[in-house]
Amino acid sequence: MPIRWFKPGVKDHGHPRYISLKLRDLGQLFNSMDPSPFIERDLDDHAEEFIVGWAQEFPAEAPVRLRVYLEQTPAEDLMETVKTAVHNHFLHRAKIAQLEFKRLLERGRQSLLIGLIFLSVCLAISKSLAGHQAHTWAAVLRESLTIAGWVAMWRPMQIYLYDWWPLRRLGRVYEKLGRMPVEVILKGKS
Repeated sequence: MPIRWFKPGVKDHGHPRYISLKLRDLGQLFNSMDPSPFIERDLDDHAEEFIVGWAQEFPAEAPVRLRVYLEQTPAEDLMETVKTAVHNHFLHRAKIAQLEFKRLLERGRQSLLIGLIFLSVCLAISKSLAGHQAHTWAAVLRESLTIAGWVAMWRPMQIYLYDWWPLRRLGRVYEKLGRMPVEVILKGKS
């Protein structure tokens, strides 16, 4: 049976936004291939994608709450375990996002160093060809070296101008989801 999703209720600014999941049983919330106990288990990919997607739709400063509606009552009281597992999952994702962010910046520094060295070499060679202005091929080579040097700067510029924003925002969403209140509501109870 597929997971059924509810659209979260839209609230006024500063009030919590609700993300609601209606599940047949708790097994739908967790990755079935993960043999770990509930507290350490990964969330189901579809459940995580839904929760993160809705959290990203809300303003960054808006608090969010997760409501999990269960049709089948679990054999044991797992309410606190579910809350802890959801928090652990998203806090772990936040740590991974932070690590990816650091790696991206490191890659940016390496790309910048390589790009600056390559640009310097290209411009130096281009300048040395300046004395051969009468030759058409020398002018073409000079311009080609200048363009190639600046193209080498494309990757560091892309990293430092564009690539880090989405990764940083996703990390903040994971941090927020790692602290959000989680409610488990059993069928027939509200």
